[in-house]
Amino acid sequence: MSLRPHEVGQLLAVSAASAVVVTVAGLALLRAARRRSFRDAALIVALTPVITVTVAAALATVAMFLSTEQFGVLITLVVFAGIAGLVTAMVLARTIMAGSDALRVATEALSRGEPYVGPTSTPSAELGALAIELQAAHANLDEARRYERAIETSRRELIAWVSHDLRTPLAGIRAMAEALEDNVVSTDDDRSLYHRRIRIEVDRLARMVDDLFELSRIHSGELHLSLHHMMVGDVVRDAIATAMPVAQAKRVQLNSDGLDSAGPLVDIDPHALSRVIGNLLSNAIRYTPHDGAVSIAAAHDAEFAYVSVRDECGGIADVDIDRVFDVAYRGAPARTPEPDGGAGLGLAIARGIVDAHRGRIGAENVGTGCRFTIALPLSGAMPG
Repeated sequence: MSLRPHEVGQLLAVSAASAVVVTVAGLALLRAARRRSFRDAALIVALTPVITVTVAAALATVAMFLSTEQFGVLITLVVFAGIAGLVTAMVLARTIMAGSDALRVATEALSRGEPYVGPTSTPSAELGALAIELQAAHANLDEARRYERAIETSRRELIAWVSHDLRTPLAGIRAMAEALEDNVVSTDDDRSLYHRRIRIEVDRLARMVDDLFELSRIHSGELHLSLHHMMVGDVVRDAIATAMPVAQAKRVQLNSDGLDSAGPLVDIDPHALSRVIGNLLSNAIRYTPHDGAVSIAAAHDAEFAYVSVRDECGGIADVDIDRVFDVAYRGAPARTPEPDGGAGLGLAIARGIVDAHRGRIGAENVGTGCRFTIALPLSGAMPG
């Protein structure tokens, strides 16, 4: 069939008009079916080109561009092409719906807290990426649930143990205050002793309240560090100077190593880090026997600066070594608080402060005692 140039233009115009009309109608149907299954949308997509060709061919026949015989042949071809398109669309829709249903079932199980079991295979890269994201979400949710359970366990332990520790000094303060009020204490020396003991117990209660406040700031994410570019050895030396009188009173020798050389620079809050090291030194001195020794050392590698405190406490029981940084956990021998003890929050606070510095803190048994080690990233280095 030979067409003149103006007839070719008319045929193109008819075809374009047919395509626009059918496409607009198809888009409207897709919008109306957006809440229906993917199968309906696939049928609409498969039928759109078939209807477009059919309409264009009918208009071309009416305009005498095609004969009736040519129209019949074209429609036959279009019908078979449409059947092939519909079958392909149905298979695709069935495959995608099966993958979608598998992901839906897995998501429903995830929302109920059941183990996540994703599909073994997915019909498209998009559904595969969604399955991977759901797997990651399940892992994160599972980790969050474990963390929540650990926090709840720590909270209950904290309430139980701190309540016990609060009752002890409060009972002593009340008994001494009643004795003073009832004039049971007769001499000035005894009254002075009672007043001194009341002050000591009040100071102890104040330290416990401060520790609880500090721990609450750490857990709520409100611990704000004032970072300075400095050597960690400077903070260690100040902590040793503060702990030295306590060590001398107990006849415990403090040994240091690696503090005199010019060490690497780290970004630290000196006040917060001094509290951590002071707490480690205080614990080491408290649990080291008379005439024993506590060693503190500093070192570094390409990524971290290290501070370690080693004592002669006799070691920590294997069942306790992994829990020494838990809130209010002090181990069985230390459940009854010492006169100068706290609420068992010192190591939990230490871990929170070190974590805020993007560092690590750990404990291990070494020789006749144990060693606590702090690792702080060097300035400009990211923890590996």
